[in-house]
Amino acid sequence: MGMIETPLTLPCGAVLKNRLVKAAMTEGLADEMNRATPELATLYRRWALGGAGMLLTGNVQVDRRYMERPGNVAIDGPQSNEAIAALKKYAQAGTAGGNHLWMQISHAGRQTPALVNTTPAGPSDKGLNMPGGQFGKPRALSSEEIWDVVSRFAHAARIARDTGFTGVQIHAAHGYLLSEFLSPDVNTRTDEWGGSLENRARLLLEVVRAVRNAVGEYFPISVKLNSADFQRGGFSHEESLKVARWLNEETVDLLEISGGTYEQPRMVGADDMTLSPEKAEKRRESTLAREAYFLEYAKDIRKATSMPLMVTGGFRSAAGMNAALESGEVDVVGLGRPLCVDPNVPAKLLSGEISETPAFEKTLKIGPWLLGPHSPINLIKALNGWGQQGWFCLQLIRMGRGLDPDTAMGVFSAFRNYQRNEEMTATKLRKAG
Repeated sequence: MGMIETPLTLPCGAVLKNRLVKAAMTEGLADEMNRATPELATLYRRWALGGAGMLLTGNVQVDRRYMERPGNVAIDGPQSNEAIAALKKYAQAGTAGGNHLWMQISHAGRQTPALVNTTPAGPSDKGLNMPGGQFGKPRALSSEEIWDVVSRFAHAARIARDTGFTGVQIHAAHGYLLSEFLSPDVNTRTDEWGGSLENRARLLLEVVRAVRNAVGEYFPISVKLNSADFQRGGFSHEESLKVARWLNEETVDLLEISGGTYEQPRMVGADDMTLSPEKAEKRRESTLAREAYFLEYAKDIRKATSMPLMVTGGFRSAAGMNAALESGEVDVVGLGRPLCVDPNVPAKLLSGEISETPAFEKTLKIGPWLLGPHSPINLIKALNGWGQQGWFCLQLIRMGRGLDPDTAMGVFSAFRNYQRNEEMTATKLRKAG
């Protein structure tokens, strides 16, 4: 046995029973009013009984107007008795294994799809460089609206605590709103929310403080932060180190290190999946040679801070996980896509039943050669990436409906069926108002 089974005590005093965490993955299982559903309870009960010390939810939105997809759960304003009851059932199911369940709270910003809102909001009016009209041109938030965002995060965190979730994670990575404010490429403001890194980080730090005031000193708070955007002119690794130092001075119990945006999706290991290769920055060769995508970057942050650190992305072997933990570079290992196929992966790793997780992402592709994920045609590369993402998302929907994952599902059919599912969900959302 290695270190994955070792408990971890967080700065707030909460204890994780082991070092394996089910990472945040979008579920798309909310109802037409963006409330939690029995399907979410079914899915999270399966994961809760699967052995992980903590489960992170997919991003729960703090503003129903600006969501990552139409099927997100949203905590926006006063919650009805029905919404509160549904969240309580969700939390009860998600802690059935004696594990923690933390709600990831988020605002999609300019990465709100047009299916949800044709005029998203961001720090500036700079839009995404993505094809097919998937995202509308954003409008810049006013200073008053930015302060409203702060209060929305605090409100969602308080509801999470009161309904039985055992912690929250503030999503400040992957190109969503808090991440957009950190990026000089996207945040072109000239007021107190833009310009210097101190100003660009102001929104994140104000959110952390407001959330802490809302939930109290003993409730776990995590932040998910990009190690870099991996995009020229974007949030750099050097800036990430500075922001991590500032977060270290706040009351953050766990910092998760990730990276990338929709335009440069390094969070799923897709270094090739971009329609703007001229703007992409490569990861370090030392990171590419290791099992986990962001471990080398976490190593730098470890030197600069004392917060417990979590890395998600790429971990597949128990030996690799234990080596990372034993090195002291990371305190918690996040697992995502393997749990889309087998919700019992953590228990199997902990017992020694398996030494390595499934790695379907290595074989999933639309077709051979020019149709594969390393095609010289950028659009084909992107379709492979989106198809893979759709494949994993559809597995979660199946498990939420009480079905087993369908590993024989084709990547191209997954891409089409995922798009249909999103369009149908968006239609229900619009009808519900």
